[in-house]
Amino acid sequence: MIDLAQDTPSNPLLRLGAQPIALTAAALLLLIAGVTSIAIWRAYTGAAPETDRVVASRQLQARTAQASEQLVEKTKGLEATQQESIDQLQVVQDQLQTMKRLMAAQQADAKRLSEQVASLNESIDGLRQSFASARATDVEAPTVTRRKPERHRVHASARKRSRG
Repeated sequence: MIDLAQDTPSNPLLRLGAQPIALTAAALLLLIAGVTSIAIWRAYTGAAPETDRVVASRQLQARTAQASEQLVEKTKGLEATQQESIDQLQVVQDQLQTMKRLMAAQQADAKRLSEQVASLNESIDGLRQSFASARATDVEAPTVTRRKPERHRVHASARKRSRG
């Protein structure tokens, strides 16, 4: 007697493996059911991740463009401010050069005047020395009294009479 129960495998997975067409058909049905359910769910909810991504990317592009425009405006403002600063600095440098020239001219004038004062002081010292030496020679020499001319005396005595 032949036992037929022993010829058939007892493992159910081995039984399915024996029928590959049925296994492939079942997997295909599951795959179609999954894709169909996703399509129905998207159609029902109206939310598609691709459109959300497109909208989000467009918003990001718009924000980027706006930020770029603001950056360009601020850059232009900074350029204008920088140019104004450069112009003001140039004016200040020109004024500084003018002040330096004026100061140099004043210093030259002060030096010239100082030299003139020194020259005058030397002249005055020379005059003092000559005056002092002239007095010294006058003291050593006998004193000669000079008489005033007559007309001066007359005028002097006429003045005394008119006063008195």
